[in-house]
Amino acid sequence: MNWTAAMNFLAIEPVRLLLYLVGICAFVGANAAYLVLAERKGAGRFQRRPGPNEAGWGGVLQPVADGLKLMAKQMIVPPGTDRLLFRAAPLMVMAPPLLCLATIPFGESIVARNLNIGLLFVFAFGSINVMALMLGGWASRNKFAIISSARVVSQSVAYEIPMLLVVITVLMVAGTLNLQEIIVQQAGGFWHWNLFKVWVNPLMPVTFLIFFTCMLAETNRAPFDMAEAESELVAGAFTEYGGMGFGVFFMAEYANIVVGCSLATVMFLGGWQSPFGVLSGGLWGPVWFLAKMYTLIFAVIWIRWTFPRTQFYSLLNLSWKILIPLSLVTLLLTGAMIKLPLLFKLF
Repeated sequence: MNWTAAMNFLAIEPVRLLLYLVGICAFVGANAAYLVLAERKGAGRFQRRPGPNEAGWGGVLQPVADGLKLMAKQMIVPPGTDRLLFRAAPLMVMAPPLLCLATIPFGESIVARNLNIGLLFVFAFGSINVMALMLGGWASRNKFAIISSARVVSQSVAYEIPMLLVVITVLMVAGTLNLQEIIVQQAGGFWHWNLFKVWVNPLMPVTFLIFFTCMLAETNRAPFDMAEAESELVAGAFTEYGGMGFGVFFMAEYANIVVGCSLATVMFLGGWQSPFGVLSGGLWGPVWFLAKMYTLIFAVIWIRWTFPRTQFYSLLNLSWKILIPLSLVTLLLTGAMIKLPLLFKLF
């Protein structure tokens, strides 16, 4: 009876949302800590050198040491800055990924809020990240940070266009903005995933590559990390930030990577569905979802330590001259392939 009462208490909507909020914050914090370790270990492996290996067994306590170091440092507000915006920017950059993760279904019933407009919700709040970086750089009154802010805005405008065209393409295939319904429609094995639905659009694999490329640019990851190019702009918009101010920006970057890879998993890789058509529900759902998500995150890390940073104008030309026309082609082709059967029925 006590167990039943406890379950009923946890099922109350405010309590359930509070537990999901705590869980999402813990998930984001753990990812930020240990994805940094994975990245440093991966960088060592790719560059044939040792990574962190002193703090704990194999360096497993290195994120804990880094976190304690950042929390022990004082966050200094430089003279002449806009103090309100300078302090608000780290909070603004951290809030969007937390809100976006609240709508992403990690399993058949593991989602904080299953919204009918979940896809629109994610992209609406995801755009706030750019504003936060811009305000952080502008409030710093540092020439490197201001240049970085200008780059962030131009890069975001350039790459949000092909990304949204790709999202519209998937929306035309799925016919819904509900992320859970998009996953359910991809049940039955990997041949039913949107990535492989070539009978709807022969260019669906290309559409996935466009989305993945735009995701790298939107999260300021190499080779598109022009907003914080260390060789040119010191630390970009974060130049004047220290201690946990810098740490929150760092956490937000990895949180955005998790959101981007989760969204790619939902839209193209079947979400929590099994690639073999069996063992999809129950506890298997989160296992499949996390396996796909972390595979994409590994690809993000691999790309960073493999390809050199591109030039800023090359970065913009890639979007305006290649990705936008290509995404328009995939959108028009998808619309034509969907409407052709209806035309044949008319005649």
